[in-house]
Amino acid sequence: MKSVSQDMSKTKIANQNYSLKTFDTIPMLKPHTPLLDGVDSPHDLKKFSTAQLQQLADELREFLLYTTGVSGGHFGSNLGVVELTIALHYVFNSPKDQIVWDVGHQAYPHKILTGRRDKLTTIRSQHGLTAFPERHESEYDTFGVGHSSTAISAGLGMSLAMRYLGKRDKVVSIVGDGAMTGGMAFEAMNDAVQQNADLIVVLNDNDMSISQATGGFSKHLATLWQRGLAVDIDKNGDAIFTKRVISSEDRRIRHYLHMANEALDDWTSRLPNKIVEKLAEKGIPKPSQLETLPEKIANKLIDEVFPENLFKAIGFQYFGPFDGHDVAKLAQVFERVKQLKGAVLVHVHTVKGKGFLPAECDPITYHAITKLKKINPAQEKSVPVDSQKPVTTVATPAKKYSQVFGEFICDKAATDKQLMAITPAMAEGSGMTEFAQRFSSQFFDVAIAEQHAVTLAGGMATQGVKPIVAIYSTFLQRGYDQLIHDVALQNLNVMFAIDRAGLVGEDGATHAGVFDIAFMRTVPNMVIACPKDENECYNLLNTCYEHIGPSAVRYPRGNGIGAEIDKNQAMYPIGKAALEQTIEATGEGASNVAKKVAVLAFGTMVKTAVTACQNLAETYPTTTFFVYNMRFVKPLDSELLDTLLAQNCSIVTLEEHQVMGGAGSAVNEYLVAQAAKTSQALPTLLNIGIPDKYIAHGSPEQQLADCELDVAGVVKQMQTILS
Repeated sequence: MKSVSQDMSKTKIANQNYSLKTFDTIPMLKPHTPLLDGVDSPHDLKKFSTAQLQQLADELREFLLYTTGVSGGHFGSNLGVVELTIALHYVFNSPKDQIVWDVGHQAYPHKILTGRRDKLTTIRSQHGLTAFPERHESEYDTFGVGHSSTAISAGLGMSLAMRYLGKRDKVVSIVGDGAMTGGMAFEAMNDAVQQNADLIVVLNDNDMSISQATGGFSKHLATLWQRGLAVDIDKNGDAIFTKRVISSEDRRIRHYLHMANEALDDWTSRLPNKIVEKLAEKGIPKPSQLETLPEKIANKLIDEVFPENLFKAIGFQYFGPFDGHDVAKLAQVFERVKQLKGAVLVHVHTVKGKGFLPAECDPITYHAITKLKKINPAQEKSVPVDSQKPVTTVATPAKKYSQVFGEFICDKAATDKQLMAITPAMAEGSGMTEFAQRFSSQFFDVAIAEQHAVTLAGGMATQGVKPIVAIYSTFLQRGYDQLIHDVALQNLNVMFAIDRAGLVGEDGATHAGVFDIAFMRTVPNMVIACPKDENECYNLLNTCYEHIGPSAVRYPRGNGIGAEIDKNQAMYPIGKAALEQTIEATGEGASNVAKKVAVLAFGTMVKTAVTACQNLAETYPTTTFFVYNMRFVKPLDSELLDTLLAQNCSIVTLEEHQVMGGAGSAVNEYLVAQAAKTSQALPTLLNIGIPDKYIAHGSPEQQLADCELDVAGVVKQMQTILS
């Protein structure tokens, strides 16, 4: 470790013209971007000087604002990594050098710089660019992502394989501070040191995941940042110890003010004294200036001031923290770091939503945005009000299912002090914001740690409280082992409130919740409920909460159908279906009709089933249709199934889940077993659901149509048994 050298003066010169444009509105017209227009691949960046890189960053940020306004999508995280992305592609030679993005929320600038600039307005649209990096989309997308904490493991695998194959290209894994709270990231870091791998990890520290970052690791990063010190790297690849200026506007400092040893308003002025005090404690003479410290003293100082540096303790070479919006400095650091061998971590601090003032002030709201409506200039002209015409009232939009869940837990906690609510960094998305404020002692956000969340709930349940784990279906997959061993095997009172069950639209296959029925229904002791609307969601949550043993209520993303909620806390019989509607045969000879079709609909498919059967009744007037709201996948309504089997009624199952292993499969298994026991003939069976493939991104309506799960598709499939 060296003290500050003359080499640092070059960085100061590079930063003299450092500026960053800020915006307060999203441009509705394509901005003028002369530098960006000339970038069709990362190779084109090599022609720019470091001074031009900042102009490129300004253009890229404005273009990103424009395209996200057109297409919608992840917002704040992408604005925060503009300079970082430019610096990475400026220094490293992708795609030979492998750049791996964690989660992929922040990959829009990467897509723009890798030949997809003109397609970015199609992102998240059917047949357009994917919301996350995908290998089939571009050679620059080195690894398909969508869930957090995977980039270091994937990058390590690439590095080890490249070493075996004799390749000398570099691997860079970019991971956020939120993703670093996932245990998988630390498993990979531990192994990287064990394998003596050449791997560069860039920690993008913006003090945010989707929710506000929490926990000991986040506090550790705050400690590293708030001291105003950094471990830099010189042109020879040696570490040097430097000072940084800390602004009172730094959100991380404000957020962790309680950690500071001194008041924020004079923290930076006292910093040198704190260093002197630290030196004195270790018997080191007081230096006249920090910059003139001899190398031995600098080495001693860094060991003592950063003794708890987690990354150094693991065995990584640590550099940072650096300003993640100083593109010239980042380029310098990466140019030097790529010459090093072994496991290296570069710590950069960015601001989520950087450059767009509303997003900087409210990064949670601006984590993602919907596409903006185009304005027709002709519609902007004022229209005179006709006082004779009645005023048209706008209908109140249906509640989101996450909002229904949020209302339920607040209502329940008001009367039941045993309720505990757990979420792995999804408080806002799961509708728990009000609960967290009103019942803070009963609320636990464990960060991106799904496995821990499930086992934590199990531990709580052993003490007589009633934990609810609020989790997205796609993320519950990560806690499957814990669901089996730590909850269900012990028959503990834990309820899983499973949001985003089914197809999720523009986020695509990585976030689709279409496997949960299959992996949960095989687990003994589990109860699985599927509400048809908002009212059933509220009351099935209550039913399963009061159930003794593990249970799950799965509900979709987005709004319900506008059903009024009866909050008298109804209790549905576990495992019992309800006849939703009978569509009687009306054709000639209908009284003697032999054709009967029972449609067993699960969850929000009930409404689709009713409409489809009403349409089919017009074409098949001598068929009677019975639509059942099954409510429960496990246990099934065996009494109903026995009756249908005895009547030899044709049976159709309908679900927004994979057909293979889903609710229809459960019905089939039961009927086959019962038919074998009673020597009865099996009825005609048709299972309608998601086919054995991953469903590409698109609007929810487009995805349902693609699976033939819309009304037209269901009608078409049911015609195969009616004909």
